[in-house]
Amino acid sequence: MSVSLAFKALASASVLALATGGWSAHAMARDTAATVQADASARLKALYEGDWDFNQRENGSEPDGQGGYKRSARLPEVNVEAQQRRVDHARRVLAELDTIPLDQLSNEDRINAAVLRTNLEHTLIEGRAREWEMPFNSDSNFWTYLDRAGGLRTVSDYERHIAVLRDIPRYFGEHTVNMRAGLARGFSVPRVTAEGRDSSIRSFITDTADENAFFAPFRSMPATIPAAEQERLRADARGVILEEVIPAYRQLLSFYNDEYVPQTRTTLAAHDMPDGPAFYAEQIRKYTTTNLTADEIHNIGLSEVARIEAEMHEVMKQAGFDGTLQQFITFLRTDPQFVAKTPDELLMTSAWVAKRVDAKLAENFGLLPRRPYTIIPVPEALAPFYTAGRGGLGSCQMNTYDLPSRPLYNIPALTLHECAPGHSMQAALSAEQEGIPAFRRSTYFSGYGEGWGLYTEWLGVEMDIYRTPYENFGRLSYEMWRAARLVIDTGVHSKGWTREQAIDYLASHTALSQHEVATEVDRYISWPGQALAYKLGEITIRRLRAEAEAALGEKFDKRTFHDRILAMGAVPLTTLEEQMRAYIADEQAKPAAR
Repeated sequence: MSVSLAFKALASASVLALATGGWSAHAMARDTAATVQADASARLKALYEGDWDFNQRENGSEPDGQGGYKRSARLPEVNVEAQQRRVDHARRVLAELDTIPLDQLSNEDRINAAVLRTNLEHTLIEGRAREWEMPFNSDSNFWTYLDRAGGLRTVSDYERHIAVLRDIPRYFGEHTVNMRAGLARGFSVPRVTAEGRDSSIRSFITDTADENAFFAPFRSMPATIPAAEQERLRADARGVILEEVIPAYRQLLSFYNDEYVPQTRTTLAAHDMPDGPAFYAEQIRKYTTTNLTADEIHNIGLSEVARIEAEMHEVMKQAGFDGTLQQFITFLRTDPQFVAKTPDELLMTSAWVAKRVDAKLAENFGLLPRRPYTIIPVPEALAPFYTAGRGGLGSCQMNTYDLPSRPLYNIPALTLHECAPGHSMQAALSAEQEGIPAFRRSTYFSGYGEGWGLYTEWLGVEMDIYRTPYENFGRLSYEMWRAARLVIDTGVHSKGWTREQAIDYLASHTALSQHEVATEVDRYISWPGQALAYKLGEITIRRLRAEAEAALGEKFDKRTFHDRILAMGAVPLTTLEEQMRAYIADEQAKPAAR
């Protein structure tokens, strides 16, 4: 029912009611408001459910017949026509969203509207920059993880997966066309961050199908699939890997080395790209979900660096080290006591930290996820250029490449951030939130998500996870790493810093290894704006907690504070601030416990 029809129906009913001594004016107004809110809510729901269905289909899924989605038998289309279709869709939905009055929505629907709006605005940002013409950076790319095929249980699942593998040449071809268009207008990753990354492509080029990473799901198949069918599927997979997959990777490798890298730009800054200043400003807005400028962020970074450095000096004294901060950092980087002897030792250190965290979760959270996670190494194809770790739904990755560059004193903070109560726990809780729409359970905003991850590193102090001054210094080094990002990212992309300046700044302010320093700086250079989200998000959460503690006094309960943040799922930082201030007001209104 439209708003106008709702009012007409209520008006007719009110005449009858008044004639018979029925409704009061107050009841009429209340029911009118409820009807208007229901109408606005229904329109919003139709928008976000339609957008969710559109995006699922566009990104390689199809309805499963049970109200959800399953992987389709092909990869997403990434050609210009498909990209423009997504941009046009986002523009239409955003225009319709603008017609729904926020004051006619419930609080939960206002969150839904804010998340939907931000998602749509991000699509438009990507469309204005034609970001699909630069579909990789030194951290992420489109050719890795295609070999992952979780959840294969039936013959049809395997057949669908084989069809996806058969589609790789088309998928790579469309990306190649897009990358050529980017090269033609100077829109590419900087050459310094592209050189040497070809090894992540080469790792999928093997002499036989059986030794290829894409054959892994076929080595061990469910016993419920008959042996003859298993052999047929393996034979089909071998054929596709040899005839389609490996040739596609070989062709991509040739394009990458012979055509792409030689034509990449030799500049570093986002400001030097087409419409560079506007591009960088929009990347900041996309990743931080704030309206801060590059200069404002740079100054916040300088302030945080100074504060954390003072804390580092105090922890150095606690360790009994007699020397300068730089000498202490050199000691941490070079002393063999801090280096794992094997990949398993690093993984087991992380697992031991995770189990100690488990014992503290109930003291800090009322809401815990049902889904567990595992700790695994970063895939070999990515590890040489990858960050120290990454957490997500069901798994928490630790990088075991080049063990001397992964000091053990960093593992507690890294485990808190990536595993629990950081990303893996955060992702599980988001996926299990039955009270929020599907599109919100799958949305991720870096400011919220990475801000939470960094906040949990600090929370580890309250949880007594850091057992030595070295481990606490590792935490501070990680916090300094994120603060330095504010200075480096803005320094490179808006102030003309060189790669050497960025490396020197990060190396002199943290205990990160030289390998990690170079890898991280290349990430910031090739992925403008993304690294800003961590510290800005953490600052927001810690500021909100300080506000809650000051306002609530003895009423403050960190369990409900944490639960309210996590129950929302990913939201823009502006929405997080609004909702947590509403949480403070709600808690203030409750009677004091007796």
